Amino acid sequence: MDIKVPDIGDFKDVPVVTVLVSVGDTVSEEDPLLELESDKATMEVPSPAAGKITEIKVSEGDKVSEGTVIMVLEGADAKTEESPKGGDEAPAEAPKSVEATGSASGSGDIHAEVVVLGSGPGGYTAAFRAADLGKKTVLIEKYSNLGGVCLNVGCIPSKALLHVAKVISEAEDMGSHGVSFGKPKINLDELRAFKDDVVGKLTGGLEGLAKGRKVTTVQGFGKFTGPNMIEVEQDGKTTSISFDQCIIAAGSEPVNLPFIPDDERVIDSTGALELRDIPKRMLILGGGIIGLEMACVYDALGSKISVVEFMDQLMPGADKDIVKPLHNRIKDRYENIYLKTKVTAVEAQKKGLKVTFEDEKGETFTDTFDKVLVAVGRKPNGKIIDADKAGVAVDERGFIAVDNQQRTGVNHIFAIGDVVGQPMLAHKAVHEGKVAAEVCAGEKRFFDAQLIPSVAYTDPEVAWCGVTETEAKAKGIKYEKGVFPWAASGRSLSNGRSEGITKLLFDPEDDRVIGACIVGTNAGDLISEVALAIEMGADAVDLGHTIHPHPTLSETVNFAAEMFEGTITDLMPPKKKKA
Repeated sequence: MDIKVPDIGDFKDVPVVTVLVSVGDTVSEEDPLLELESDKATMEVPSPAAGKITEIKVSEGDKVSEGTVIMVLEGADAKTEESPKGGDEAPAEAPKSVEATGSASGSGDIHAEVVVLGSGPGGYTAAFRAADLGKKTVLIEKYSNLGGVCLNVGCIPSKALLHVAKVISEAEDMGSHGVSFGKPKINLDELRAFKDDVVGKLTGGLEGLAKGRKVTTVQGFGKFTGPNMIEVEQDGKTTSISFDQCIIAAGSEPVNLPFIPDDERVIDSTGALELRDIPKRMLILGGGIIGLEMACVYDALGSKISVVEFMDQLMPGADKDIVKPLHNRIKDRYENIYLKTKVTAVEAQKKGLKVTFEDEKGETFTDTFDKVLVAVGRKPNGKIIDADKAGVAVDERGFIAVDNQQRTGVNHIFAIGDVVGQPMLAHKAVHEGKVAAEVCAGEKRFFDAQLIPSVAYTDPEVAWCGVTETEAKAKGIKYEKGVFPWAASGRSLSNGRSEGITKLLFDPEDDRVIGACIVGTNAGDLISEVALAIEMGADAVDLGHTIHPHPTLSETVNFAAEMFEGTITDLMPPKKKKA
């Protein structure tokens, strides 16, 4: 049988980091075959059946997507599993369960009709929606504040610091336009307080919303002890919570590398957001979204930044032409950008962290940094919540399989967010949380989103949704495109930031928009219009004939559609497609 890449979410053209087997190896069902690295997580591709590997069709560094044939297996059961995310009118086939190993039963210290394990954006959304639908709801969170990783040590504090970085960078850029400012004076205590204040306002707001909905919150680390019981531990005290239904929203954590020393100068994204100091020289290990966002912050604050990425471009998975403006801007600001290079060793020394690099030719070199930020992805927390005690199956990577109603193999237990698969994005979790809560309340709901937008809040921002050009070429998807360079945008020129690009992809059969990639200031806000257009089945005429305010960056979506149509007047049209 041909072994294909299974459903890996909205990520396409994901690089192969490691091939874990060789021709002739005998594997069992679920044995890991490949290790892939997206811009958000490292993941393994398991074998769908037992047998012998007779052919390997990919090598390290190749890019694969869902459906790519990676190996051939001999003597295997030809059974394959379909993605659990399909179907509009009926639940997909239920995922597998395992025999529950937990024996806890009866009534706990607290009983809930619906208990939600984890209060990130997906978790608190699920809890609040369940409560709104009349369910007695309990929300469990390990942090002292609601909001999970995203609000406490992720999306929100990083965006607060990225705003600061943007202000600093814009002030610097104005020097070439006749307005000069002095070198910024950084007060770390006040900057940290600003970030914490932003976090506090949002997490405090969640506390109020929970109380208003009569959602019971329990602080501590929750683990299953039986099919209908969770035990929460906090400071040596345990609280048992019995439940009728459960929604797992346990999230993910940063990936650790085995050769990285245990040293306070080695940090992950959480450590970077603590903002303990501003290192003179800092290495970002991983050129994905998280690493590049933190590079943006520390560069603006005064650190000399180097970035190392194993693949041949920054932000692997995104179209190269869309990443290029970002690369061009930061290559002059950062000390080094190493592509097709890997880190083989990090040695903690008194004077700094000595890092050994190996380039594509196999040649090695070393450098010493004051800090190293490890940002090579995130891994799901499925393995650390004792899901097996409830009968919920967790794969080797820590993911929990669900159907299109977010239901696990255990009928009354659901899962959402990072723990169910790629992409590991808060906005995906939010919508999955609503689906799970509404199904718990008896509504006929399914998760059937056509696309999930991705955004890198770098400078410039990079955003994409739907089919990318790289994916279309790899899968043989027919497409035509309209590309509008921001050098012809009055608003971008007025902003002094004309490096942007808006690119739309269309189905040549009916001119419907099937994908978009945007790079430039506020690209993350602009991508939503195209996401809505794809969901609603809009075509090029719909976008081109929609009157956009002038002068705005949103006009570039309008103009890109007109470039495809051949009706644009702000540039010379590439061709006249229609009269």
